[in-house]
Amino acid sequence: MAPWVAGGVAALAAAAVLNHGAAVAAEAEYPPVGDVIEVDGVTVHYTDSGGTGDPIVLIHGNGSLVQDFIAAGLVERLATGHRVIAFDRPGYGYTARPEGRDWTAEAQAALLATAAERLGVTQPIVVGHSWGTLVAIAWALARPGDVKALALLAGYYYPTARPDAMLLNIAEVPLLGRVFTDAWAPVQSRLIGPLGNKLVFSPASVTPGFRDGMPFGLILRPGQVRASAEDGAQMPANAARLAERYGELKLPIVVLWGDGDKLVKQSGQSARLVDEVSTAAGKPLPDVGHMIHHVHPGAVAAAILALAG
Repeated sequence: MAPWVAGGVAALAAAAVLNHGAAVAAEAEYPPVGDVIEVDGVTVHYTDSGGTGDPIVLIHGNGSLVQDFIAAGLVERLATGHRVIAFDRPGYGYTARPEGRDWTAEAQAALLATAAERLGVTQPIVVGHSWGTLVAIAWALARPGDVKALALLAGYYYPTARPDAMLLNIAEVPLLGRVFTDAWAPVQSRLIGPLGNKLVFSPASVTPGFRDGMPFGLILRPGQVRASAEDGAQMPANAARLAERYGELKLPIVVLWGDGDKLVKQSGQSARLVDEVSTAAGKPLPDVGHMIHHVHPGAVAAAILALAG
C-alpha cells in the first residue's frame, strides 16, 4: 500500500502546485474590474456605476463574483437611472477573507454595509442572488430603516437537510480541508464545471453572456473555492438563524425565482417566504432554473426598479 499512498500524496501535491499557478495566471488575465476600499482590515472590491440616482447594491451568490451581474446585463439595465454598486463577498473575486473570523451571513452583511456607508450609499435597494439573499436579509435586519427595499433572487431562506452542505464541512477539517480546497476541488470543478453550469441554468440553456463573460479562472482559485465550501457548509445554519427573525422585516420585498430551479427547491423557500412575510411579494419566472438574472434580466431589472418608485 505504501507506493499507492506515496503516489496519491505526490499527485495531490502536484495538483496543488498547478492550481496555485493557475490562480496566479488567472489574476494576471482578469485584474480587478472595480476599486477597493479597506473596511475593518478587510480589502473589499466593488464596482460602482456612479451617478446620482437612488443606489442599488448587488450581492452575488456562492462561488460567484461581481462579474456575474455584469455578464447578465443587470448592471447595465439598472444603471440607466441609478447608482449601482456590486460587491465581491469575502473570499470571492478580489475581496479578502481573513482567517480566524466566522464569516456568517451577518458578518458579511456588516462588512458590506459598512463599505457601502463609506462610499456614501444611503437607503439602498439591496439585491441578493442565491447565497447573497441571506446577506441581504441580514443587512436589513441589522440596520432597520437604513435599507429602502430588498430584491431577493432564487434564494434559500429556510433550513433543510442538504447533503452537499454536510459534505462541504470537510473544508473546516485541519489539513484535510486544505487538501480538498487547494488540490482536489479545483481539478474536479474543471472537469465537471460545464455540467454544473447546465444544472444551475436548466431548464434554460446556459447564456452566451455567462459562458463568455465570466472569469472562471478566478472562480477556480483555491482561496475562492475555500470560501465557497465554507459558505456552502454553513448555509442551513445561517438560514435557521435568520428565519427566526423574518417577522421583523417591515420593508418592501420582491421575491423572484425560477419555476424549474434544480439547485433549491423553491416551493419550500421563495414561495414560502412570500406566504409568510407580510411585506414580501413575488412570483416564479417561467422556463428557467437558478440563474434567473441571466435568462430573464429584463424581468428581474423591472422588478428591482419598481421598488425604487
